[in-house]
Amino acid sequence: SESQERMAVVVDPKDVDKMLAFAAEENLEAVPAAVVTESPRLVMNWRGKTIVDLSRAFLDTNGAHQEASVTVEVPVRTGNLFEKKEIGDVKETWLKMLSGLNVCSQKGLVEMFDGSIGAASVFMPYGGKYQLTETQSMIAKLPVEKGSCDTVTMMSYGYDPYLSSWSPYHGAVYAVLDSVAKIAAGGGDYKKIRFTFQEYFKRMTEDPKRWGTPFSALLGAYNAQIGFGLPSIGGKDSMSGTFNDEEHGEINVPPTLVSFAVDISDKQHVVSPEFKKAGSKIVLFTIEKDQYDLPVYSQVMDGYDKLYKDMEAGKIISAYAVEGHGAAEAVSKMAFGNKLGVRIEHNVDPRDFFAPGWGNIVCEVPDGKVGELSISYTVIGEVTDKETFEYGNTVITMEEALNAWTNTLEKVFPTCSGIQQTEVRNELFKTDSIHICKNKVAKPTVFIPVMPGTNCEYDSTKAFERAGADVIVKVFCNRGASDIRDSIEEYRKAISRSQIIMFPGGFSAGDEPDGSAKFFATVFRNAVMQEEMEKLLGERDGLILGVCNGFQALLKLGLLPGEKIEPQKADSPTLTMNNIGRHISKMAYLKVVSNKSPWLREAELGGVYVNPLSHGEGRFVASDEWINTLYANGQVATQYVDPAGNPTMDEEWNPNGSYMAIEGITSMDGRIYGKMGHSERRGDGVAVNIYGEQDMKIFESGVKYFK
Repeated sequence: SESQERMAVVVDPKDVDKMLAFAAEENLEAVPAAVVTESPRLVMNWRGKTIVDLSRAFLDTNGAHQEASVTVEVPVRTGNLFEKKEIGDVKETWLKMLSGLNVCSQKGLVEMFDGSIGAASVFMPYGGKYQLTETQSMIAKLPVEKGSCDTVTMMSYGYDPYLSSWSPYHGAVYAVLDSVAKIAAGGGDYKKIRFTFQEYFKRMTEDPKRWGTPFSALLGAYNAQIGFGLPSIGGKDSMSGTFNDEEHGEINVPPTLVSFAVDISDKQHVVSPEFKKAGSKIVLFTIEKDQYDLPVYSQVMDGYDKLYKDMEAGKIISAYAVEGHGAAEAVSKMAFGNKLGVRIEHNVDPRDFFAPGWGNIVCEVPDGKVGELSISYTVIGEVTDKETFEYGNTVITMEEALNAWTNTLEKVFPTCSGIQQTEVRNELFKTDSIHICKNKVAKPTVFIPVMPGTNCEYDSTKAFERAGADVIVKVFCNRGASDIRDSIEEYRKAISRSQIIMFPGGFSAGDEPDGSAKFFATVFRNAVMQEEMEKLLGERDGLILGVCNGFQALLKLGLLPGEKIEPQKADSPTLTMNNIGRHISKMAYLKVVSNKSPWLREAELGGVYVNPLSHGEGRFVASDEWINTLYANGQVATQYVDPAGNPTMDEEWNPNGSYMAIEGITSMDGRIYGKMGHSERRGDGVAVNIYGEQDMKIFESGVKYFK
């Protein structure tokens, strides 16, 4: 099924009860819906009556036979996007290009989607020290239950609405080529690619010319597949892109064939797109085209094959596939991530620099390696340590370029709320009186409760198992009263066997209404559960950790900033909606500002780490009195900071607007720790385009506490 809420599963009759039991264990509704029979008919019964009884042979025909006449129109030369255009003012052209809808930043939209769940994202959507270089391919490690896997999947897309509007045939050819180029630029082997296509065209009528549009696009895609010798293994069609408007008449979508290229590789071959260091040369690999402006596939494949080998040898350290706005777009976006400058060679023709270049690839080559490249290339510039783009006498500051790139969609998909900043305390709390465990355990057991909406239990389990703990994971079932009673008993037993409880992240009960983590708090306020929690903390000297939704649960339970389950007071610290009013998914720099907690025993006091954020309600709010108390007691554990390590209210680095940039706090003795950043979402080959140390060693610290 295409629906995420429903799935049809076919099982052997003897396994039906077993399958239903598995579903119940995961708190999922499941019912036997149909039986496969030898009779070649589809029969459906409802309330004791047969309402459908159709022959399978009829279903196999897909209904009535249909035919359509097709007239394919040859594209005219007028408006050919491959023709070079004269460039007037270079600065004006460059900034206008960056602000265009098909080039400008979509960061405010992208951050609404969780990019780090599963601790398997090799690329975060935006990379570099400043998280401003957008990636062109999705690259993720294969999820495995135990251990780690070096295998990665890669997916990219290709499509240009202007090219497809001029020629659906060329649009499809270059959609396929563009998707392949992005895989090649990310370090993938083009020979392993398979395609899947998405088509979207105006509504079809009896007009043969209308049918000619999708037909031309499919012919173009077929040309590219034959040229590369690579197949399409799937696709989806949507043929209803026509809308009637009283003012404008019929409105049609552009002819659309989007190519998705899917590849498999390993994390060692991945190359991220942000410029890495000043002094590198910027080179351009250019594809050859025939007299019909179609790619010469033999030259393209030879080039991409050599590109792959040069990347493998470390001769190319970043790359970006050129699209409809030329190498100018590519070098700009490559420079943004680390705010490195670009100096373009004086002999580069601006008509070439801004010309469409689907299939071309811009590469960063360490100085001294250019002569070792096996691809044919042109040196077009150099990476500098200045925050400028230099082209002859034209100089564009990084600020000017970023303003042009980010402002276009800022009002539609904002990246900051505009709330005025305040000063932030910048101090470290150092103490020698760190709580020492009185009940030593060779291998502690961690209990991770899973509520409806929790989604971080797998990542959290791996983090603790990697640190050397045993882990118990139990789903809380609430489909009926008996399920709830059974789950409470299961949870009681699990807590009694554990030394650590971790409340994982997610969106328990959908975070609605009236704030998040209510379901967590309601369950653990049960008298039976509360008694076991008190035994864990009081008798077994245990630890509790809450991340994201789990941090919210600790606050609602009263375990933070206190140390016992009790109702929240009117002035209790809490977590509320992010200043920007939406979900945020990005990486954040975090500074350890207290060494009081056993959870931070292995972290460096004053050290800066980078962790993923993914939440809608993560803004820490407290009264001045409470904040002063937390600082005085050393309970402020971690703060949001800029890359230089300064706590800040700047939403670029403190995305939710937390008071005093507080990211995490602890209980008075430090044994209970709650934080928003997902410290569990890390691993070898994860978020490789993000700069900084990701491992705070929280889980290792928790395990060592008991030894």
